[in-house]
Amino acid sequence: MSSGATAWPNVFPIPQFSYNTQLQLARANAAFKETGALLNPDHKIKSDREFDEVAEALVTTYPCLKEPGSVTGYGGWKTSLKYKLANYRTKLRQLGCPEVTVNSVKHKPDGKCTPAYGVKKPKKAEVNYCPTYPAGETAETLEEIRVDLLSEAKKKHNDHRVAAMMEKTFALRRQEVVLEALMIADFKMRWPALFHVCKVSAEFKRITTIHLQSKFFSQLDSYLANLMKIYAKKVGVQGRKIKTIMAPAT
Repeated sequence: MSSGATAWPNVFPIPQFSYNTQLQLARANAAFKETGALLNPDHKIKSDREFDEVAEALVTTYPCLKEPGSVTGYGGWKTSLKYKLANYRTKLRQLGCPEVTVNSVKHKPDGKCTPAYGVKKPKKAEVNYCPTYPAGETAETLEEIRVDLLSEAKKKHNDHRVAAMMEKTFALRRQEVVLEALMIADFKMRWPALFHVCKVSAEFKRITTIHLQSKFFSQLDSYLANLMKIYAKKVGVQGRKIKTIMAPAT
């Protein structure tokens, strides 16, 4: 170990959370000591550290924004971020934004109407997680298009029309995936046109804005050298087939 390095701590220090979070944790600890009951932390506790990191990054990038007299230098910014995002989400909820209303208490099952239950949020790279319906369309009109798709998908030389109908009903599919979490068999029955290579690629791009095959092959290239070494070690019939495929063209 170099002279400038610090020793690995025996006990890692836990950061000081906000007052309401500390209060909730203290009560939960007391209950745990009495009954052994574990706390199911709500999304507010889980996101507290994230706000902390954003506020810290802000004053690190722009030191001129540090708050005099503050222990961390960004306590006020952290509070401001919380209120700003809360107000913004309230506005989106009032406008009926599906990505916000999907987690509203009124959409929770009976007996589980708590903000922390079944929180739905995008996974990594999901840009269009739960989009709104196209202008002039409703769940009813999109459902009619979905029904028409069942017959249109069976026709030959009809890819262009099917692709346009799939594009138009994208929001309806996403709400089914996010809100209803259908079983794959049920979803396939409702959207058989989706289960083709080109349609899967198109859907992936709608959700992530990334071209699926291009992304896959670019990632595959980074593992090419290691894959070549593995394939070169293959023996028997399979090994001979692989070597034939890998042989350079003459």
